[in-house]
Amino acid sequence: MADSQEYVQILTTTEYKDDASKIARQVVEGRLAACVQIIGPITSTYWWDDAVQEDEEYLCLIKSRADRVAQLKQTIAEVHPYDVPELLVVPVLDGGTDYLEWISEQVRPSDA
Repeated sequence: MADSQEYVQILTTTEYKDDASKIARQVVEGRLAACVQIIGPITSTYWWDDAVQEDEEYLCLIKSRADRVAQLKQTIAEVHPYDVPELLVVPVLDGGTDYLEWISEQVRPSDA
């Protein structure tokens, strides 16, 4: 049975869908994530350069395991085009047992 505390969802945004797709492919092909959903375009309103900005972005929802977070953060930072990319790690409190087990099957441990 899967322990839901082992799982995380990581969020990041990009300006272009191609960048979101590149991140998704890299982390899934590298077995750092089981799945990445790309949502967008969305509208983001935020402070940058001492002014309120409003831009269209694409949101990546990355499904993975907690033991892969460090490598995911490093990989995303290497591929991401932003100077300061959004990188939020949200713990999974609960989930479908079959789905969580599927994530475990797809994400390889860091020592594999």
